[in-house]
Amino acid sequence: MSENQSNYRWYILALVVVTSTIVTAIPFSCLPVLFEEISEDLGLTLLQVGSVWGTVSLAGIFVSLPAGLLGDRMGIRFIVSLACLLSGVTGAARGLSGTFFILSLTVFIHSVVRMMLPINTTKTLGIWFKGKNLGLAQGIGAMGMGLGLMLGPMISATVLSPLLGGWRNVLFLYGALSVLVAILWFVFGKEHPQVEESAGQGGTVPFRRAFSEVIRIRALWLIGLTLMLRIGCIMGMTGYLPLYLRNQGWTAASADGALSSFYATSTICVIPLASLSDKIGSRKAILLPALVATLVCFGLLPVVNSTMVWISMIISGIFMDGFMALIVTMLLETEGVKPEYSGTALGLVFTIAQLGGVFSPPLGNSLASLNPGLPFVFWAGLSLIAVFTMALVKETGWRSKKSVTA
Repeated sequence: MSENQSNYRWYILALVVVTSTIVTAIPFSCLPVLFEEISEDLGLTLLQVGSVWGTVSLAGIFVSLPAGLLGDRMGIRFIVSLACLLSGVTGAARGLSGTFFILSLTVFIHSVVRMMLPINTTKTLGIWFKGKNLGLAQGIGAMGMGLGLMLGPMISATVLSPLLGGWRNVLFLYGALSVLVAILWFVFGKEHPQVEESAGQGGTVPFRRAFSEVIRIRALWLIGLTLMLRIGCIMGMTGYLPLYLRNQGWTAASADGALSSFYATSTICVIPLASLSDKIGSRKAILLPALVATLVCFGLLPVVNSTMVWISMIISGIFMDGFMALIVTMLLETEGVKPEYSGTALGLVFTIAQLGGVFSPPLGNSLASLNPGLPFVFWAGLSLIAVFTMALVKETGWRSKKSVTA
């Protein structure tokens, strides 16, 4: 990589961070804390709220693989610019909803275009950053996501909604900001020179060939299954926790703050965890403890006092974004995942993973009719299963490759 390329990759990384924060994360994480206001306005039940939240992941099932294929075929700059623009328009459209059906539909459509971004921004970092710096770059990108996931619950319901006059105007604001990010990508976004050269020589990969290559890689299916359980666990908890705590007598600010602490801790810890993984040459040394921590902390939520709820959120939050950064790094490092197929590989894994976010929120929320704390036990169980599937995935860090060579 030339010096100019090496320098420009940091601009690309900055664009990825801004995109992850403003377009991918905040318009998504604002919903759980706005659900109380939305449900009062539209007359939604708790099960309907869980169903709306589940449509976010349902959209990912339909779009993840096509998003990866399109990124491989048409280039990152075009796909990301378009996805940011459409995310802004459709995200604002959620604020026009007047019924449960319209809200579900607009949330679904917004999620379809928004879910094109994580796959293609992850691929972007995989192209511009390679070797021992890949984990760190993915960690910084995940920090942007974590920052947005933290800010969404922190400011949407208790700050912006009263300031702007309700939940609808909050969604309109986030939509406008996403459009601005689309303009940044259009002006400053850039393909890696090697990718542009390959495309100019007709080197883009046909859809059928890319898909046939990645679908035969066993490790991708195991990673996808692990991520499905992980996303199911996290999506279920984050969508339910603010409502659960308010029903337990917490103030709105405290309930939203508990969820924000989960995301805030993740944002602070993601880069140190990614750097540690690069340093020790192991991904699973971080990923397995992350799953165990989530299992214990979520499982204890129904029986602990308010202080321990905060502690549980902080401990489990340590690994939240770090887990995602390192599991996608592991995916990109998996034997057989070539750079020209990486978007398709990410799309396949994310398609499998989003299944967890579809079934987990409504199923978990439905258990609340038996006992308000039972949903957390269910989501902890998903994390337990993920421990076993993660254990079956082959390590990809440099230490394992060094031992094989030796």
